Amino acid sequence: MADQTHVLFVEDDDVIREATQLALERDGFAVTAMPDGLSGLEAFRANRPDIALLDVMVPGLDGVSLCRRIRDESTVPVIMLSARADSIDVVLGLEAGADDYVTKPFDGAVLVARIRAVLRRFGHAGGGDRTEAAEDPVSGGVLAFGDLEIDTEGMEVRRAGQPVALTPTEMRLLLEFSSAPGTVLSRDKLLERVWDYGWGGDTRVVDVHVQRLRQKIGQDRIETVRGFGYKLKA
Repeated sequence: MADQTHVLFVEDDDVIREATQLALERDGFAVTAMPDGLSGLEAFRANRPDIALLDVMVPGLDGVSLCRRIRDESTVPVIMLSARADSIDVVLGLEAGADDYVTKPFDGAVLVARIRAVLRRFGHAGGGDRTEAAEDPVSGGVLAFGDLEIDTEGMEVRRAGQPVALTPTEMRLLLEFSSAPGTVLSRDKLLERVWDYGWGGDTRVVDVHVQRLRQKIGQDRIETVRGFGYKLKA
């Protein structure tokens, strides 16, 4: 397991849990599968997986609450599984700190592709050895935007001199904005660059992460340009 990417998979449906675990293991992942949120939290703390795959509707401790508990302790990537694309649970999961979500029923190949896309952003090789972190869109030195400072080499952010804790996805989103301050970036472009989507994705993922980023770096730092996207104020 030490040489493999370790997936924590929390799903209460026995058939889905077993079938998905087998599919992920065939693709080279090591999988710890749990049937409920409380056992999932215990497994997370005991094993410290490389990525967590959480169904929203699991007993004991629901997936959204489990995501919050994980995010309180770690920046490990989290993908939520939701049975309905239009469910409020999708947004709640993203607001709780999830990096992406997949709608059920899902194709195994699509799920693996989404997992690997998230892992690439976090510097992992999906289903195998870890790789070096992906090249950042900004490199070298400290960038300053008002009271916001971004150390693109140390991957640290400060606001008014105080450190700002960002998840890796939030950091990559901020780096994209800071690479072109004052330039409007569309949601589709951000999905492509930050989430590594080679196909159309749900722009709610972008909107919720921008909202979370604003809460941390200042509500007025990222401007919404209606009908086009977002830009970082220079």
